Amino acid sequence: MLQSLMNLLSPCWKPFGHGGDDSSSAVVGREGKDGLLWFRDIGKYGSGEFSMAVVQANQILEDQCQIESGPLGTFVGVYDGHGGPDAARYVCDHLFRNFQAASSESRGVVTEETIRSAFRLTEEGFTAMVTELWNTRPQVATTGTCCLVGAIFQQTLFIANLGDSRVVLGKKVGNTGGVAAIQLSTEHNANLEAIRHELKELHPHDPQIVVLKHGVWRVKGIIQVSKSIGDVYMKHAQFNREPINAKFRLPEPMHMPILSANPSILCHPLQPNDSFLIFASDGLWEHLNNDQAVEIVHRNPRAGSAKRLIKAALQEAARKREMRYSDLRSIDKKVRRHFHDDITVIVLFLNHDLITRGTVQNPPLSIRSALNH
Repeated sequence: MLQSLMNLLSPCWKPFGHGGDDSSSAVVGREGKDGLLWFRDIGKYGSGEFSMAVVQANQILEDQCQIESGPLGTFVGVYDGHGGPDAARYVCDHLFRNFQAASSESRGVVTEETIRSAFRLTEEGFTAMVTELWNTRPQVATTGTCCLVGAIFQQTLFIANLGDSRVVLGKKVGNTGGVAAIQLSTEHNANLEAIRHELKELHPHDPQIVVLKHGVWRVKGIIQVSKSIGDVYMKHAQFNREPINAKFRLPEPMHMPILSANPSILCHPLQPNDSFLIFASDGLWEHLNNDQAVEIVHRNPRAGSAKRLIKAALQEAARKREMRYSDLRSIDKKVRRHFHDDITVIVLFLNHDLITRGTVQNPPLSIRSALNH
């Protein structure tokens, strides 16, 4: 069964949308699979090199990710789905297209507003899809995804985030040879005190807006993140009713959306001592902290960086359960979820000569981490 899954996913690292053999020539380096792990050890994108890897833990892979490099610079997306793969797959299909459309309407310029517009259009599109599927697949209303986006355009890095995926910058420290870890993304998880405070301010008349359940803070006692694309049952009253599962249905009327799809956005002018960026879903950060992740990338060869980070996280997950890493690797998907989540990692190495010159990688690069059906 595992082999048939591998065969199904074998095209998953191939570029799409540009056709012909020229597309794949933009990507170099080893790619492959090792059990439930898929990786691209090293490749080239418009502003340098990248490393990319994904490990599956759920019965169906709920993480999706993409790298797009072309006239609008470089776009990176990490989408950590929950409740099923539908929302993450939809976002992987539509967010970059909406980003392209919004930027072309803005004379081909990337701004904070074009990014917000892309998120808004994607949320509206997914909500429309849920409406269409309500009579046949109502459970899609309870799927959602965290969305972490990075866009490099004209020497500026834009970071937009919904949920608890994270991007960390590795920044050279003077002439010491060391690298500092700087988190660039804002997270939206109810386990953070600031997020609980924000939710209570937005919903002053709801004493149950955040509930401590089994040692974990959850919005309405159901979901950990306060921002996402999807999860429309927590945003629109018409979807918070039968036939969705009773555990998602709220006992009181919904007068305003409980979750938001408005991302936190940071604009960071790239500096010569900005060395690399680690984009990863929450599955990685559950087991590694920022400093550990940056140190692993900094102390080792570029090739295989993403795979190396995932292996370090899995070794830590195994240690926490007092088992050997080799034993963890032998556990199949679905059961594996009891030990760790799906994990997606993309490492971008920054070439400041290319960034300063505004050189565009030719031909355009487009890589997705998983099939879309």
